[in-house]
Amino acid sequence: MAGDYYETLGIARNASQDEIKRAYRRLARRYHPDVNREPGAEERFKEVNRAHEVLSDPEMRSRYDRFGEPAVSGGAAGGGYGDFSDVGGFADIFEQIFSGFGGMGGSPQARRRPSEPARGDDLRLDLKLEFREAIFGGEKEIRIPHLENCQTCNGSGAKPGTGAQTCGTCNGSGQVRRATRTPFGSFAQVSICPTCQGEGQIIEEKCETCGGEGRRQETKKLKITIPKGVDSGTRLRVAREGDAGMRGGTPGDLYVYLFVEPDPEFQRNGVDILSEIEISYLQAILGCKLPIATVDGEIETTIPAGTQPNTVIRLEGHGVPRLNNPSSRGDHLLTVRIGIPTRVSAEERELLIQLAQLKGESAGKEGGLESFLGKMFRG
Repeated sequence: MAGDYYETLGIARNASQDEIKRAYRRLARRYHPDVNREPGAEERFKEVNRAHEVLSDPEMRSRYDRFGEPAVSGGAAGGGYGDFSDVGGFADIFEQIFSGFGGMGGSPQARRRPSEPARGDDLRLDLKLEFREAIFGGEKEIRIPHLENCQTCNGSGAKPGTGAQTCGTCNGSGQVRRATRTPFGSFAQVSICPTCQGEGQIIEEKCETCGGEGRRQETKKLKITIPKGVDSGTRLRVAREGDAGMRGGTPGDLYVYLFVEPDPEFQRNGVDILSEIEISYLQAILGCKLPIATVDGEIETTIPAGTQPNTVIRLEGHGVPRLNNPSSRGDHLLTVRIGIPTRVSAEERELLIQLAQLKGESAGKEGGLESFLGKMFRG
């Protein structure tokens, strides 16, 4: 059985959508298979994904809060959010128990007729982006397999020139009702018509192209726009690009989940970009100008004289564009590491000794040169 989705994300049951989104992003980065190779991380990542799918959709969250995981078991992970009017759903269970009880049961016509138009399923696509693609956005071409209306029969499922006949068993309702009298009253059970399988119509000559289904599996190319500043866990909705609807129903939507691949040079912290550079102890003492790699290219940056180890230099405006305000960007934070050589030449050692003596230290005394260098690079 699935665990509690709120516990999976580590949030309260009254958490806001922003809290759900933040919790998901944090856990998605932690357990993503490309980042975490530990046993069980991939399974944990799937659980986090599923919890976010349910709780980020207000309708699915409402069902989950009322009825638990079974109410959303046909969710977006496999395409579509399910329909409680389907056989085996809660509507059927309640109707079979209570319909006709004491002669007061509701009519099966109150339910949606199976022959009416039905919305197509929503689809999901996981899309990997390179580090810079996520920062600067742009167009991305994707290929998505989905169900499209059959062009031969225009979605009817019938061979061109023919049509469908009303089912004589259910008279087009798609349902059959059986009443049973007991000492406690009259019970009615409603089930799918066995003749037309709930369609309400019977196709005598099926379309040869789609086999009477009215839809065919096709792979379609799409160009989608990636906004600037997206991150792992960002979900994009592409309207009406899911599966085609049945009997003229509207298509479902396509949900694209983005996952950003790590970069060997840069790391990301919110809207800031982090990197490191190592300089020599002489460069740290005297200061220098160096070309620094950023996502915008190399930028000449001044390293101040006397720079200490682990100093962070802020390059303003060279970070990640803010997702809802791309004209505003974060900063690039450069951490300076200082490389101290383990060996020096005789000439270098002599110069360092002279420098130590100028500073009032004696290389021959305890704590001489080593003490001087230690003070120079402390921290």
